Amino acid sequence: MMIADAQVHIRGADTPERPWPKVGHSYAHRDVPYGTADLPHLLALAKRPNVAAKASALPCCSSAPYTYRDIHGYIRQVFDAFGPKRMFRGTDITRLPRTYRKAVAMFAEEPSFLSDDDKEWVMGKGLCEWLRRPA
Repeated sequence: MMIADAQVHIRGADTPERPWPKVGHSYAHRDVPYGTADLPHLLALAKRPNVAAKASALPCCSSAPYTYRDIHGYIRQVFDAFGPKRMFRGTDITRLPRTYRKAVAMFAEEPSFLSDDDKEWVMGKGLCEWLRRPA
């Protein structure tokens, strides 16, 4: 199975020769983070064919140990709304509290609602097609 990651940050270290900005990398993007009351708004966007959903950094949202069962229901709702060709798995590896391997396995091995074909799309085929890149 081809694996493409929809969210990876690659940056050099904060050094005097190449300092990071003083703002922009360590503050909240929103005053109030999205919660589970905001999920219907996200799901409503699935009606628009030019919108896709990136499912990344999800272990950070879980209070359960790997396999993060407490968030599988939310993943299922997004998958059901967007489908396998418009839901892309990513890791956001720079802030994951778990290993990269487990973040990949979270979609490649765990969700019982994903068929093998669905996993092919979610794990990378869909992202490559969306970006018009060869798979």
